[in-house]
Amino acid sequence: MDLSQFHYHLPESSIAQEPLADRAASRMLVLHRAEQRWEDRMFREFPQFLRAGDCLALNDSKVFPSRLYGKRLGFSGAVEVLLVQPISGDAKTWTALVHPGRKMRTRERVAFDGVEAEVIGRGEYGERTLRFHYDGDFYEWLRKIGHMPLPPYIKRTDTAEDRERYQTVFARETGSVAAPTAGLHFNGEILDECRKAGAQIAYVTLHVGLGTFQPVRGEKLHAERFRVNEEAAGKIGAAERVICAGTTSVRAVESLLLGKSGETDLFIRPGFQFQRTNAILTNFHLPESSLLMLVCAFAGREFVLSAYEHAVSAEYRFYSYGDCMFIL
Repeated sequence: MDLSQFHYHLPESSIAQEPLADRAASRMLVLHRAEQRWEDRMFREFPQFLRAGDCLALNDSKVFPSRLYGKRLGFSGAVEVLLVQPISGDAKTWTALVHPGRKMRTRERVAFDGVEAEVIGRGEYGERTLRFHYDGDFYEWLRKIGHMPLPPYIKRTDTAEDRERYQTVFARETGSVAAPTAGLHFNGEILDECRKAGAQIAYVTLHVGLGTFQPVRGEKLHAERFRVNEEAAGKIGAAERVICAGTTSVRAVESLLLGKSGETDLFIRPGFQFQRTNAILTNFHLPESSLLMLVCAFAGREFVLSAYEHAVSAEYRFYSYGDCMFIL
C-alpha cells in the first residue's frame, strides 16, 4: 500500500490548539458525493440534513486520564506512559505506550505518585505490558493523578478545561485514550434538533486505542474493543439511512454488519464495500492515516483530497479541536 497517495500539505497554523468557546460553532464542509461538489456550511446547520427514517450513530465511549508521568526506580530519568487498554478485564494490568520505550526492560519498576508498576512484557514500537501494585479503585486513582491524553500535535499541556472539552456530552462508557472527535461538536441543543428532524439516535461503543491513532505500519490495525447493544442494532437495522458521527462509529457499525463482536480490527480503505453507512460526519484527519483512508474509501480519494485542499485554503481548523466535514 502506497501511503504517499494519502498525503496532503497542512500548515502548522491550521492545527487547532484550543476548543472553541461554543462546541457547536464549528464550520462544516459538506461533500455531496453524487454531484462531486462541496459547500461551506456551519455545524449548527447539521440537523437540517436529517429526516425521518434516519439513524444517527454516536460513539459514547468516554476518554479517561490515561497519560501518566513517573520515575524509573533504580535509574535516572522520567518516564511518560500512555495506558491503552486493560488486559482481560484486569484494571491493574495494562497494555501501554512508554517513552522512552527502548530503555524500559522487563521487570523494571516505575513509580507514579507513590504507586508502583512493573514492566511484565514488551511489544513493538514502545508497547509494554504494565502491572500496577495498587489496592484501591484504580480508575479513581487515575482521575486524581492522570492527564488527559491530548494528541501530540496539540503543543501544550492539558488543562482542567480539557477534562470536559476533550469529551463528548454523551460519553458514558469509560475506555478511550483519544476522543471520538466528530462527537465533540454536539451539545444538548443540537441533539434535540436532530431528534426533532425525525432521526433516531443509536449509541454505539468503540473504545479508541492503537487501532485508531497509531500510524499505519502494515495491512492490519490493532484490535479495539467495541459493543453495539440490541437496541442500537435494531435502530441501525431499521433505518432508511445510517449517518455515522465519526470514523469510530463507522467501524462499529460496519463491524456489526460483518458479524464481529467484542473486538474489531477492521481496516477500512479504498475498495471496501460499506454495508450500512450512508453518510459520515467526521473531523479532518492526519495525512497517511487509517482515518483518512476510511474517508477516501467512502467518498473517493481524489475528491476527498481536493476537498482537503479547499479546506486548507479556506482556513478551516484541523484535527481534534478543529472543524468538521459532512459527507453525503
